[in-house]
Amino acid sequence: MQKDSDFELFRDNYQRFLAEHVAPFYETWEEQGLIPRELWHKLGDNGFLCVDVPEEYGGFGAPIHYSQMLVQETAKAGFTALAVGIGGQSELVSPYIQNIGSEEQKQYWLPKMVSGEVVTAIAMTEANAGSDLQAIRTQAILDGDHYVVDGSKTFISNGHHADLIVLVAKTDPQARAKGISILLVDAHLDGVKKGRGLKKIGLHAQDTAELFFDQVHVPKNQLLGQEGHGFSYLMQELPRERLSISLMALGSIQGAIDITKEYVLERKAFGQALSQFQNTRFVLAQAQIKALAAEAFVERCKDLYSRNALSVTEVAALKCFITDTQCEVIDQLLQLFGGYGYMQEYPISRFFVDARVQKIYGGTNEIMKEIVARELLGK
Repeated sequence: MQKDSDFELFRDNYQRFLAEHVAPFYETWEEQGLIPRELWHKLGDNGFLCVDVPEEYGGFGAPIHYSQMLVQETAKAGFTALAVGIGGQSELVSPYIQNIGSEEQKQYWLPKMVSGEVVTAIAMTEANAGSDLQAIRTQAILDGDHYVVDGSKTFISNGHHADLIVLVAKTDPQARAKGISILLVDAHLDGVKKGRGLKKIGLHAQDTAELFFDQVHVPKNQLLGQEGHGFSYLMQELPRERLSISLMALGSIQGAIDITKEYVLERKAFGQALSQFQNTRFVLAQAQIKALAAEAFVERCKDLYSRNALSVTEVAALKCFITDTQCEVIDQLLQLFGGYGYMQEYPISRFFVDARVQKIYGGTNEIMKEIVARELLGK
């Protein structure tokens, strides 16, 4: 297969960007619980945000796999919290606006997202509604030229930095799925409040926050698509989100293998390198075998997505398989580091704690199995 030289150059440039602008500071950002706003501007200035946005909206119109590569490479370098942030902007919010937004919405928001001037968040989850999105209670009631929004959201990635919130709310509180709509909410409107930064067991540099909406007046023209169609839009766009999570998983597996290989070749025990022990060799070989299988599944789903043929069931199967594999492989690799693997100064520990949430967000793996089971066995 012929290599795309433009793509490889783009990847090399991004790897250099991570080495120069992220690696030296990432530990500090983890301690602060926040990636600085300045980095979003640098990402935009260097052309690393929403790269598949068409040129008429300020993007490059690059193929989608360019955007997907950025998420994978960020995770591979061990910066999963940043991968979640970039993925949220480029792989979640951007496609919603590109595919469903009005011309006015695209013209207004997309160029600012490409430049990094606007940071975005998608707000679905509530305290009592995670995977069961139909149970959300946040309301957006039409009153003249505005929707009046009341409610709260939790576990929102990019929550503190967000200038634009893609908000999932009930425009008909009596209905379930058919009462759900999506609004583009300017986070600077009166009544929008950002709560405390949530303390998590991993993704320490990712600003995850609670969001509160108290009588927020959102202009009617910021409704995304049609009223009452929100649930079907979510079903339409979730495959790209789950594919993005899968790319983070693959990158993390590959990155963890790289640093473990380096460690076992250098570290000695009982007078020989760890790489000489059969157990070490088999654990790493098994990890590599699983990485290759995972990569093949990812490439299949990327190809299907590029042809608008990726089904909800297939990407659910991928998300479940690859995130389970990620947690399993990284746990086994950490064991090869012994006590050092439990120390925060060793990057394998970050791969380990950052992996766990992958089986939860984007729809829990239990929900993914139910989706697959329904196709196999019926409801």
